[in-house]
Amino acid sequence: MGLFGKSPDRDPKTQVTEWTRKIRKEGLALDRQIRSIQREEEKVKRSLREAAKKGDKDVCTIYAKELIRSKKAISKIYTSKAKLNSLQMHMKEQLALVKTTGSLQKSTQVMQAIQALFSVPEFSATMRELSKEMTKAGILEEMMEDNFESLEDTEEIEAEAEEEINAILWEVTAGQIGKAPPAASHALPGVSTPTPVAVSDEEEDTEELEKMQSRLEALRS
Repeated sequence: MGLFGKSPDRDPKTQVTEWTRKIRKEGLALDRQIRSIQREEEKVKRSLREAAKKGDKDVCTIYAKELIRSKKAISKIYTSKAKLNSLQMHMKEQLALVKTTGSLQKSTQVMQAIQALFSVPEFSATMRELSKEMTKAGILEEMMEDNFESLEDTEEIEAEAEEEINAILWEVTAGQIGKAPPAASHALPGVSTPTPVAVSDEEEDTEELEKMQSRLEALRS
């Protein structure tokens, strides 16, 4: 405690270093999430190939939709990483200001970067904490709580274009199921004729698919 019971002001350099550490930690968590989703993708691809060998296009289509969901999830994570990297760059700028002026400066860029990250549910708690600390330190103007609300993604995979599903099927099954993309149709082999599938195999595929869907949903939540 300082004079008259007041806490002394924190060292600006220490504050920026701590904020940078928190931002970097979030980025590492995203890297782990990407690797986990990619591991699940490989399992789905193996199952898709097995279903293709049995000629079960319905099951293959469900697996293809799971792969599309995974690719979209990874794409969103990379977008979030780019926003985090931008915020980390602005922290370096603040650190340079501290070295030259001895104090932190208000930054519209930092505020915009934090507001953009509030739309990512995984970051909302961390960004709320950082915004309060930075407001107290004088970098940010006080932000309204309304800015902290994130919009839930209601996009449905059912709206995916049939062409995209067919492209996934064609790519993963090496042309066994699906259709080649228009630009490459002349260079790829034809589609093989599906063969009947036993009921017991269908039940086994369905059970395995449900397990994989649960794991992917857990990774994205």
